[in-house]
Amino acid sequence: MLRGFKDFIMRGNVIDLAVGIVIGTAFTAVVGVFTNAFINPIIKRASGGGQLAGKVNIGGGQALDWGAFLNAIITFLITAAVLYFFFVLPMNKLEERRRRGEEPPPKTPSEEVQLLREIRDALVRGTAADDVPVYPSDAPDGVKSQQGSRR
Repeated sequence: MLRGFKDFIMRGNVIDLAVGIVIGTAFTAVVGVFTNAFINPIIKRASGGGQLAGKVNIGGGQALDWGAFLNAIITFLITAAVLYFFFVLPMNKLEERRRRGEEPPPKTPSEEVQLLREIRDALVRGTAADDVPVYPSDAPDGVKSQQGSRR
């Protein structure tokens, strides 16, 4: 039972979904602060300012807060536009290229990455006695260095 849960959690789409939710939540907070810091003052200024700006009193100490509703609509539209133009549209174009077979080839790794891969592969293969190490102090027990033993 736990193995099935682990397999479910480790699936790529679940991880992608979790990352998307976290990024979306953080981005929504940024847009919320933007609308509260910039859009709300504009709404208050346009509606006459003061404490009740963006509100309509309906009596009995109650008010309709149309400014907050407008703020929520603006927050939603900004969030949706950014998600569409920065995530959905590029992914759709990439998917279209893949279907047509025009996907750009992946970039070749840098020299550092290639060197690290060669080192990794050499470690996985193991080393012959005449391969490495160069310095006697680096040699494991029973392996002589290329310079010979100087102990």
